[in-house]
Amino acid sequence: MRFKTIIFDLDGTIADTLPLCIAAFKKSVEPYLNKEISEAEIIATFGPSEEGTIRKLIPDNEAEGVTAYLKHYEQMHSMCPIPFAGITDLLEFLDAQGVQLGMVTGKGLHSTRLSLRQFGLEKYFDVLETGSPEGPNKVNGIRNVLSRLNVSASESLYVGDAPSDITYCKQVGIPIASVAWASTTNAEDLKPLQPDWLFYTVEQFENWLNH
Repeated sequence: MRFKTIIFDLDGTIADTLPLCIAAFKKSVEPYLNKEISEAEIIATFGPSEEGTIRKLIPDNEAEGVTAYLKHYEQMHSMCPIPFAGITDLLEFLDAQGVQLGMVTGKGLHSTRLSLRQFGLEKYFDVLETGSPEGPNKVNGIRNVLSRLNVSASESLYVGDAPSDITYCKQVGIPIASVAWASTTNAEDLKPLQPDWLFYTVEQFENWLNH
């Protein structure tokens, strides 16, 4: 195995959870805004965790909004009942190879644990670093995982679907496998940022790791 440690993103990498997130945000904030909010308006606030998104959208009702979000996120998780095809097998394979597995996500801790429990994937991740309401925190999250697992960036790999993931990984000096297997990911947005590798299917990624 070419890497000692592999760190995964969650939304759009482990599962197609972004549509679920959008739906839960709409149900949570629209009653306080007394109007509909567009998907684009919600996505424009992304970077911080859900708590930070709700703070931006309904600052006067942040606490109630966060409570509502987590309730709707859990109730509506049937929108995304399972991870992407092949993800569980991939994690099982990596675990069997003795690869240390971490997760660094911009999601809040509560929703991350909800989804990992829903997917039956909690057991695979040795360490978990989640988002901050204050703003994007993946650079610190990746560094914390490397420190906690006592491994260098050059021996590790980050796997994520967002253009920003490429930028963060370059800051840390960790190689990135950009993945474009989610319905919400456009590979053409990733290519100009020059990820180390780009994969279109879970199977393609696993085959590459295995050779």
